[in-house]
Amino acid sequence: MPTGELAWTADTGDGVCFRFYGELNELISPRKRGVLSWFVLRSPTCVKDAIESLGVPHTEVALILVNGEAVGWGERLAPGDRVSVYPLFTSLDVSSLGRLRDDPPAGRFVLDGHLGRLAGLLRMLGLDALYRRDYADAEIAQISHDEGRIVLTRDRGLLKRAMVVHGYLVRSDAPHTQVREVLQRFGLDGALAPLTRCLRCNEVLRPVDKADVARRLLPRTKRYYEEFWACPRCGRVYWEGSHAAHMRRTVRALMARRE
Repeated sequence: MPTGELAWTADTGDGVCFRFYGELNELISPRKRGVLSWFVLRSPTCVKDAIESLGVPHTEVALILVNGEAVGWGERLAPGDRVSVYPLFTSLDVSSLGRLRDDPPAGRFVLDGHLGRLAGLLRMLGLDALYRRDYADAEIAQISHDEGRIVLTRDRGLLKRAMVVHGYLVRSDAPHTQVREVLQRFGLDGALAPLTRCLRCNEVLRPVDKADVARRLLPRTKRYYEEFWACPRCGRVYWEGSHAAHMRRTVRALMARRE
């Protein structure tokens, strides 16, 4: 039974009926997946609070119908209402029915402190992924709001913050699978620029003359390599050595189509 705004009931007489569609069913109680479920309103409640009390962050929702009409987050619910909740559509344009938010910023993310490996892999693919292990939830929400970034997290509570407009609840705990989730969710295959960002700072790398970094190179590197790139923030130097070959293999694996 959810806490907060709703209480489950078997009596359909004076309750509010909810049905969740598609992948949103992964986020609700197994007994209520793909079926009509009735709840009693414990207090005057808007549809956003009701949906989130059932376990679905508002960032996961693309369309809400109440009694067949598209509504916004602030719609007040009343006994007898029927609520249909839909996830992001990848092949169907529902904007004419009512947009809950603008399109997300392409490839700009901020990640919570538990997704460090995902942040590194996104940077390896050339995507803008802000990450710091000690980010507080309030700080992540503020960055997302101020800089127009998509929040990536496995914490539903973070995505329920009103300040967060765009976000995604990462399902898997395996970093390579997490990357594929993000690429598929936001349609980013065409936005990738592998090995163009600093893995430490997230800054776009700049080409530098070999002479400018020669004193920092090991003798073997100086002898066999001619092209170099550097991070404008931390100064870290990159070149196409064995480490780059390993990263390119990782990139190919990340970009491979799922079976």
